[in-house]
Amino acid sequence: MGMEAFLALLNDAWFFLSHIAGRSSFPKPLKPVEEKTLIEAMLAGDEAAATRLIEHNLRLVAHIAKKFAQSGVDADDLVSIGSIGLIKAVHTFRPEAGKLTTYASRCIENEILMHLRARKKNRLTVSLNEPIGADKDGNEISLIDLMGTEADLVPHETELRLESAKARHLIAHVLDERERRVVVLRYGL
Repeated sequence: MGMEAFLALLNDAWFFLSHIAGRSSFPKPLKPVEEKTLIEAMLAGDEAAATRLIEHNLRLVAHIAKKFAQSGVDADDLVSIGSIGLIKAVHTFRPEAGKLTTYASRCIENEILMHLRARKKNRLTVSLNEPIGADKDGNEISLIDLMGTEADLVPHETELRLESAKARHLIAHVLDERERRVVVLRYGL
């Protein structure tokens, strides 16, 4: 069933792209009799029937995706995500569940909601390179510009190295052997 779903998704993507390229609208919904016939054929293993059910319910996906227009996600992305829900719905639908459109609506909404929840979790992550303002010259300032870096530590480390070298020189020339050994063992110089 996994490969069939992938092929259906691929076919759906092709159909969607052809819609964007030239057609002015999605295919009209199927008549109840046609839908019932296609569902029976799909349940018997006819993948073309499943594909046709998906194609003729894309209008439903677009309608449901419009409900989430204010979510900050591109409308095309919402339709694509909803199409995945439609594909899952068509492949898992059983006539005992009621009407396909009712079942598919829930699957489409759930798929979009899952995407929005996952996106919300990742939204809390802030990029260090994201602009947070501008300086007096109008250049963008990012969070990483305001944070200390190893480059800021270089002068401090250089100063410490120079002082350590100076201390070792004094120890070597001022202290006798026993005092020098005590200082080196005590302070690790």
